[in-house]
Amino acid sequence: MNVSELISGCDVVALKGDRVAEVTTITSDSRTVVPGSLFIAVEGICTDGHAYIGKAIEQGAVAVVYDKPMIEEYFSRVTYVQVKSSAIALAQIAGEWYGHPSKNLKLVGVTGTNGKTTVATLLYNLFRRMGYPAGLLSTVANYVNDEKYATTHTTLDPISLNGLLSQMVDAGCEYAFIEVSSHAIHQKRTYGLHFVGGVYTNLTQDHMDYHKNMLEYRDVKKSFFDSLPEEAFALVNSDDRNGAIMLQNTKAKSKTYSVRGMGDFKARVFEKHFDGSDVEFNGKALSVQFVGLFNVYNLLAVYGAALMLGMEEEEVLRVLTLLTPVAGRFETIRSSKGVTAIVDYAHTPDALTNVLDAIHEVLQGRGNLLTVVGCGGNRDRTKRPLMAIEAVRLSDRALFTSDNPRFEEPEAILQDMLDGLSEEQQGSVLTIVDRREAIKTACLLAKPGDVVLIAGKGHEDYQEVKGVRYPFDDRVEVVKVFQMLDN
Repeated sequence: MNVSELISGCDVVALKGDRVAEVTTITSDSRTVVPGSLFIAVEGICTDGHAYIGKAIEQGAVAVVYDKPMIEEYFSRVTYVQVKSSAIALAQIAGEWYGHPSKNLKLVGVTGTNGKTTVATLLYNLFRRMGYPAGLLSTVANYVNDEKYATTHTTLDPISLNGLLSQMVDAGCEYAFIEVSSHAIHQKRTYGLHFVGGVYTNLTQDHMDYHKNMLEYRDVKKSFFDSLPEEAFALVNSDDRNGAIMLQNTKAKSKTYSVRGMGDFKARVFEKHFDGSDVEFNGKALSVQFVGLFNVYNLLAVYGAALMLGMEEEEVLRVLTLLTPVAGRFETIRSSKGVTAIVDYAHTPDALTNVLDAIHEVLQGRGNLLTVVGCGGNRDRTKRPLMAIEAVRLSDRALFTSDNPRFEEPEAILQDMLDGLSEEQQGSVLTIVDRREAIKTACLLAKPGDVVLIAGKGHEDYQEVKGVRYPFDDRVEVVKVFQMLDN
């Protein structure tokens, strides 16, 4: 393709050079520039692509797209395209390069603080079990039908994203389900994608290291629904106080789901146990292999979205009973001694509260609950004391430990957590920096009938320390301890 074709949808401010220069590849990472590349300079959180324009040209870029009027020296062999927004141009160029694959798929985006991964993954699993070719883009993994691809972000960059959507089209996929993070919306990663539907789960405190405040965080989520086309659907959790706000300016067909109030898709819960729950969706009874009220919301969102996509209700209900929890989401491991361990990704105060409440709903005082929890480094510090308070309030014993400290000192993170507690509460907490030792200690302290919750990392199979990812999986560690105790 040539430059003119690639920038046809962009808001161009100025252009210098050959409009029809042939482009061999597109990139926003100067390290991947090769002769013939079109380089899009985007200002990121840590680095600004504009600082690498010179490097890109040295490596053979034939065209540069940028939005800061900072080019001082022009080379005749390079085409320069100044646009109003490089982030938007990146998404538009990526779509053009891959032939706008989202237009050839029924693409559904799932956004919210908690539940995105579960809802998107269960929608994908539901449609695959119903025999439809489908793709998934999620925190845990990306799938093109049954082909699995590793993932690095909740929502990929526009080039990778459109590339995978293109693979889905080539593989014959009809449906695609994608987690849409607030970062991705704000950074225009999903700009220009054609969605047939959007699902909103909830909004609780998270990412205050990125967003200025909760109002901005909410409005970023809302902008996703504002941009949905008229022929799409917008399905929101009406029990969440921000659910109605998401629908205020959307042109899409609006639907709601609810457990506590009125909704187009309504659920009731009858029985709860560690192997699942007996529920009712719109008056139809079914048994599902999920625990906790938060999972009922997730399943209800899946049910509603599937019906909005035109699926037969009876078939949807039948397949819902066959679905199993997503990796690292309320994943249950039992010892032969009668101790139950639950590994969950809960890494926000609200998510932690939901999981702890779900465990108590099943335990009903018949055993103790021990919680192993930490907080990630270089992320929202304000949620650390809140996580600590919830862990202590809803556990019989809380053990604070390291999560992914990244570039922070684990002891400093733990101190932030402890600072949220009273002196008396601090005295009741066990602080063990080494996560492996903390998990082992909790399992050793547990008696038959007790439950050990290991929260924060879920599906992750690594621990990130000082920029290095070391192999570490909560589930593997639990199994090791249980095997030791069983011998």
